Amino acid sequence: MDVPQVLAEIIFQAAEFLAEGRPVTVLPDEEMLSTQAAADILNVSRQYLVRLVDAGELPAEMVGSHRRLRATDVAAFKADRDAKRNSALDRLTSLSEDVDGYALGNKPR
Repeated sequence: MDVPQVLAEIIFQAAEFLAEGRPVTVLPDEEMLSTQAAADILNVSRQYLVRLVDAGELPAEMVGSHRRLRATDVAAFKADRDAKRNSALDRLTSLSEDVDGYALGNKPR
């Protein structure tokens, strides 16, 4: 069975994430998500997600009285948030290393 290259790459990346114990969700780009589904993907509370939407940090559309978010917008927000988080952790690690924060047993009592 011939598999298109783009599909093979998706399967490979999903397999890597699963091997690391990370959850994988596959959604079409145009999929519209409820606030609860988007909150679950971002691993935040629904109320916090609604605050992000209301603050304009995450785009959403009103469908009747309900907010709906595009899967691509949620994925982009998650990627940006994770990149910022990793950068902050890298800076914190660097600062700790600069002051020998990881040296064991060197602290005066």
